Amino acid sequence: MQEQEHGTPSPAGRLALAFLYALLAACGGATAPGPEAQINAMVRSEWDAYKAANGVSAGGLAVHLVTPRGTYSGAADLGPVDVPNVHFRAASNTKTFTSAAIMLLYQQGMLNIDDTITSVIPRKAIPYVPDTPQYAIPHKSSITIRQLLTHTAGVFDNTNNAVPATCPAPYANQSYLDYVMDVLGQKDHTFTFDEMVGVNATCNVEKAAPGTEYSYSNIGYDLLGKIIERVSGLSYADYVAQKLLAPNQLTQTTMPYLGTDQLVPAPNLVGYDMGDGVTRSFTQDNMSGNVAEGNVISTPAELARWVRLLISGNAGIGPTYVSMMKVCGFPASASCYGMGIFNAPGLGWGHNGAHRGYISLMLYNPDDDVAVVVFSTMLDEDHISSDLGMLQRVASKARQLAGYGGSPGM
Repeated sequence: MQEQEHGTPSPAGRLALAFLYALLAACGGATAPGPEAQINAMVRSEWDAYKAANGVSAGGLAVHLVTPRGTYSGAADLGPVDVPNVHFRAASNTKTFTSAAIMLLYQQGMLNIDDTITSVIPRKAIPYVPDTPQYAIPHKSSITIRQLLTHTAGVFDNTNNAVPATCPAPYANQSYLDYVMDVLGQKDHTFTFDEMVGVNATCNVEKAAPGTEYSYSNIGYDLLGKIIERVSGLSYADYVAQKLLAPNQLTQTTMPYLGTDQLVPAPNLVGYDMGDGVTRSFTQDNMSGNVAEGNVISTPAELARWVRLLISGNAGIGPTYVSMMKVCGFPASASCYGMGIFNAPGLGWGHNGAHRGYISLMLYNPDDDVAVVVFSTMLDEDHISSDLGMLQRVASKARQLAGYGGSPGM
């Protein structure tokens, strides 16, 4: 091919280049879709299959990943939503903040996680929990802070279970929260740690002797919330806001604690709850009975940031203490639940959450520096385990489509 002066292609050369550019453009048009398009298609497929299998006609599904190669999101049936920045109730993901608060106080020498809850707080003249009738629960003097963190304290969970019919109280054989809000009609009632733990004391109810089994307990985390307040001198909400949210730039994460604080900040999504074949919307809700164990509201972007910082030892709790959080509280249990976090093999460490209208999962794998958050605006109360399984499956497939290994068998 003969070139003109100054490197300018000849007419024949220009024709050859034009053909080459056309060929490249044609090839580019046939290029396989990128990770985000593939993730969107996967989420759509999973959600359609879920709806068909469970008779669901409301709600939607979304996933958000933060990886070394980029940030990806996918959604189905959520409308024109900015997935990373939409607010929703993250429920029991709250426990990661409570456990982090306890470990931060431990790191600072302000408490000892192997103390019993009746022990005297270091450098204070008061015990970890009040010596009052509301805290006179079974085995009180044998329960340690570590056991509360790992759900091995045997504390009865009166939020997820009806209190025994033998309880000498008008709420016997009912959920205490439902009794107050539905039977008494006090929808705006502000529940307190004293009140929630006091139900167990009044009913003299337990799940098991401390240290004998793994038994998930929201009331155990109410006790931790009370301990945080008595050790720090701050309210639970103020301590978490000042020591965890602000330092980690979690500006869109909130912890409502008043019975009147029932709205999800904008932008948000309507949550749907299905039970006994009936679907209801629950975007507005009283979360004061779930403080320290299920009251957090956040966004996928901030949950991904939080779980990454926490598990990597960069949220204020040092790597030594994070390593302690990863030790299984009850090795004989089917799942490895540590101190406010659990491990999903191949996917990482984190937590999940389910509350009326919303179900979610957040995980971070330090081996490949990938954080993933999956959430749905439909909670099927009759199939929560399968719902959580679906979220974990979506997390695994999204990781794979982004170029990272998932979990075997997913």
